[in-house]
Amino acid sequence: MTTTAPHPSAGAQPRLSGLESRDVSAWFGSHKVLERVSLTMAAGEVTALIGPSGCGKSTFLRILNRMHEMVRSAQLAGEVLLDGEDIYEHGRRPAEVRRRIGMVFQRPNPFPAMSIADNVASGLKLAGIKVSKDYREHLIEDSLRQAGLWNEVSSRLGTPGGSLSGGQQQRLCIARSLAVEPDILLMDEPCSALDPTSTRRVEETIAELRGRLTIVIVTHNMQQAQRVSQSCAFFLATHDTPGRIVEAGPTEQLFTDPADQRTADYVNGRFG
Repeated sequence: MTTTAPHPSAGAQPRLSGLESRDVSAWFGSHKVLERVSLTMAAGEVTALIGPSGCGKSTFLRILNRMHEMVRSAQLAGEVLLDGEDIYEHGRRPAEVRRRIGMVFQRPNPFPAMSIADNVASGLKLAGIKVSKDYREHLIEDSLRQAGLWNEVSSRLGTPGGSLSGGQQQRLCIARSLAVEPDILLMDEPCSALDPTSTRRVEETIAELRGRLTIVIVTHNMQQAQRVSQSCAFFLATHDTPGRIVEAGPTEQLFTDPADQRTADYVNGRFG
């Protein structure tokens, strides 16, 4: 199914949506990787997922927009609610879920030979959204502005996306996700491959987007979690138990007055 110009939400104020997981468990084959994860990700806020490698953070993130099911051996139990409705409900189209819940990956993945402008607009094509030429141009500019990239690329929109620096490519991918006007933006360690300057610019973009949409970010950088998020969830797994949430709540509380000693040990760098 496609929409025609203008874009469905053209001229409309963003509608803030919340996301909630209820007793989510996950497996790859017979290997259980997550155990009964329940988490509320408040509308218009940034929620950071922290914890050591291998505790299920990225798996949980992919569950939030139905990418988990793309792995042949993957299985899932529990619910993921977008505005109170289960995204895994029978009859719901995964493509529509992924339009509303976008994803930015750990490493920038623009189409390298495609122009900067076409990279941004490619999200529309993949989502089956048709817009007028004029609105397409508006959307490209608006998305690049939201991603903090417009001033750097406005004079060379026809050049390949692969000609940009790593940090610019990551912001281009953010712009591509924003072009389809998602309600939620998932970010899987978006700065792990970037230099400090590019990291700062991506964090500035996250701060600008806060309040316009809901963001869930996986990060191993404790300072980054403190800088960008309002809420935080600490995941932990052991060699014989699957990943689960040890503690979740306001970011400041988790870092200054955690309820669980394991949380205190992790955020203070005693392990992980």
